[in-house]
Amino acid sequence: MLNALRAIERPSTTTHRDTATMKTCHQLIHIQTTECLEFIDITGLITERVRRSLIRNGFVNIQTKHTTAAIVVNESEPLLLEDMKKALNRIAPPDIPYRHDDFQVRTVNMTPDETENGHSHCKALCLRTSETLNIVDGAIQLGRWQRVFLLELDSARPRAVSVMAIGE
Repeated sequence: MLNALRAIERPSTTTHRDTATMKTCHQLIHIQTTECLEFIDITGLITERVRRSLIRNGFVNIQTKHTTAAIVVNESEPLLLEDMKKALNRIAPPDIPYRHDDFQVRTVNMTPDETENGHSHCKALCLRTSETLNIVDGAIQLGRWQRVFLLELDSARPRAVSVMAIGE
């Protein structure tokens, strides 16, 4: 196994810097979603927040503040986004019964405008509420096709994304 690992290793550049000055910068992004399973590309918003943070090297954590939304890093290709929507609907179809949606039985965490969204919570089990990206020389490190998305798993509504940059 070790030989196989060595076979795929490639030379890399490592930079070490000693610093006594660690900074943090927190910002909220407010987004109005428009539909269920909407992929909203927030890469530009994250890039701008990192630029404004003045952090040159460190990390940025992007976190949704909701149980029926996710943060994902993936490719922004329309057919792939449709495939991902279909895959999520196969995992938790919106048209089957969920105990969470039985308002005659459920009594916890209810609001006056409660909607049936058990499928949204079940989809969220397969996804993440946050992603952490490296910041190097003031820029987030993404691969050629990688984009950062807020993924709406429920219905149109206001969403908040917390962005925390930490570094020097």
